[in-house]
Amino acid sequence: MSTIQVEVVSAEEAIFSGRAKFVALPGETGELGILPGHIPLITRIKPGAVRIEKEDGSEEFVFVAGGILEVQPKCITVLSDTAIRGHDLDEAKANEARKAAEEALKNAKSDVDLARAQSELAVMAAQIAALRKFRQKK
Repeated sequence: MSTIQVEVVSAEEAIFSGRAKFVALPGETGELGILPGHIPLITRIKPGAVRIEKEDGSEEFVFVAGGILEVQPKCITVLSDTAIRGHDLDEAKANEARKAAEEALKNAKSDVDLARAQSELAVMAAQIAALRKFRQKK
């Protein structure tokens, strides 16, 4: 089976680099599945899990807090401000952050505060969902 190079990069570091048979991730309008030979594409992605089926058949999970996906004939690149390897996700921290976002939502004094809190809450909910998905696969 053919493979394609995959790069997942956060603002701080390269999170994943390797060959893959398949990549699934949360596109702006729904789940995207990318196979080798996919047509070129640039699109925004939503917070959620990036699932990478590696060349050897094993899977890698990465949580991204949104970002940009670029698909080229020989490479898939996922760029995100925040990306966390599945095995590095911490449910307790994510739940704390979710509670803080819920509190900020209740105390929002302006439209900007409200939008910021809603965004943070959505990211934390997606992170918790990604963590649960990662644990189910283990």
